[in-house]
Amino acid sequence: MAKRPDLLLCDEPTGALDFTTGVRVLEVLERVNRELGTTTVIITHNAPIAAMGRRVITLADGLVANVETHTEQVAAAGLRW
Repeated sequence: MAKRPDLLLCDEPTGALDFTTGVRVLEVLERVNRELGTTTVIITHNAPIAAMGRRVITLADGLVANVETHTEQVAAAGLRW
């Protein structure tokens, strides 16, 4: 993030973390997206994280199965899993 990329791809950013640390990581990603305008893509199997997204793309068998657009996002601090 030090080089301020236009696109940030995050593969399972909470995968090996405890809940508290996972939320902290997601809060940092929220802040980078909001303050730097970085397009942030979070790839995860952790379904509750999808509530953070403006657009949620679900894949099945390597194909796009569903695309949702959220008008309201849940802050990382409001997530539970």
